[in-house]
Amino acid sequence: MQIYIAGVMQGSREDDLVNTQDYRTVIAEALEKKYANVSVIDPFALYPESINYDMKQARKTFEDEMVLAAEADMLIAYLPEASMGTAIEMWVSHKAGKRIIAVTPLAHNWVVRITADEVLPDLESLLAAIEDGRLAGLMEG
Repeated sequence: MQIYIAGVMQGSREDDLVNTQDYRTVIAEALEKKYANVSVIDPFALYPESINYDMKQARKTFEDEMVLAAEADMLIAYLPEASMGTAIEMWVSHKAGKRIIAVTPLAHNWVVRITADEVLPDLESLLAAIEDGRLAGLMEG
């Protein structure tokens, strides 16, 4: 099973920096520890310097990431704040009929409500769902 980790990279930043991406490692390690059959797709790990890409390379990377999001079996979206890119990843995954877990306090946000199969309030809740096996049930639908 392939799980795509979507989440805030720049969020509402007005500079050319990226928010901390530690959550990606935490989620990936928890998944890989618990489920032997899981392969994690982490777009930040695939394109760590993407913030510095020129427009042509940025557009190609964005399009490639959308294909990966649509092809993965499940998408986990980490949204402690709104993220335009993550919203698009969620939409593409949703349109492809894939399972989506949103990790966010933004439970009333339309994108979250329309696309997510399950909404968990924070990273600790996701890690608990992975550890106690509840995520396995969500993987199966």
